[in-house]
Amino acid sequence: MTGRFAPTPSGRMHMGNAYAMLAAWLSARARHELILLRIEDIDAPRAVPDADRWIMDDLTWLGLDWDGEPVYQSQRLGLYEEVFRLLRDADPSPLYPCFCSRAEIRAASAPQEGDRFIIYPGTCRRLLAHDPHEVRRRLDAGVRHSWRFAVPPAGAPQSQILFEDRVFGAQNFDLGAELGDVVLRRSDGLFSYQLVVTVDDLLMGVTDIVRGRDLLRSTALQIAVREQLLAIGVGGADSPAAVPEYAHLPLLDNAAGVRLAKRTRSLDLGILRAQGVKPQQVVGYCAWALGLVPQPCAMSAGEALSAFSWQRVRAHAADVRVPDDLLARLLRL
Repeated sequence: MTGRFAPTPSGRMHMGNAYAMLAAWLSARARHELILLRIEDIDAPRAVPDADRWIMDDLTWLGLDWDGEPVYQSQRLGLYEEVFRLLRDADPSPLYPCFCSRAEIRAASAPQEGDRFIIYPGTCRRLLAHDPHEVRRRLDAGVRHSWRFAVPPAGAPQSQILFEDRVFGAQNFDLGAELGDVVLRRSDGLFSYQLVVTVDDLLMGVTDIVRGRDLLRSTALQIAVREQLLAIGVGGADSPAAVPEYAHLPLLDNAAGVRLAKRTRSLDLGILRAQGVKPQQVVGYCAWALGLVPQPCAMSAGEALSAFSWQRVRAHAADVRVPDDLLARLLRL
């Protein structure tokens, strides 16, 4: 088994990142398995200079080690291009070009109830089916386009993706009804998160994936993409064919119930460290949020490892609200 840290270098790590990183590290080290570090800097405009260094410094400060050298997605663009071409040129191909603008998609779609997720209405998929010559004409003319991953129709047996989550149990997603045809390559040429993460997990041999519950639906899509990659021979004999083991964590929210995010500098570890917070205080609070200990108390990562089990995490599967006075509470641990 092999786990992974997969941070995005868009800013300093916050408490929510530390919580997820601790869980990933505990899951790997509890089984004496490897854990890799992958810097997910595929979206260059979002990457903050030196953020990768800050992330590694914070992980080291927390006592969370990793195996091998860090892997940077920005250094794997040739690999993603090769895989994309294999998908595009497969017969039949799971990809099709989409010429729709975001405004056109919004106008033709209704958001999924509760989360603003917009399912693509299939405009260009129908165009390809009914008028492939027009699609070829637009491609030859250089009309701007993205590439979408065609999922089976809603309700079809092939559209059902089932997997077992170590925290939230059995999961069943209907790709056609709940995700639709997602973009794997944007119109500006950038590869999507869903494609590169799936390629990386497969080729890096990752078999233990720990992340927030907000990515449960993405997991269903990544399983479908992974199946396509294996079907066209990506990975070869050295890559694990089985679906990874997944654990999706309850979220850490702020006092208003909003998920912690880097863009709001929510409980930035750099700020906490500057205020005198010790790594044991952060680890101890995160261990409590994971349900490993009955109340927050200062502890090392090694001590948290002694208390770790997925059964304990599963028994405390509700999201955790972080109080506004967390700094003061941490300093008292």
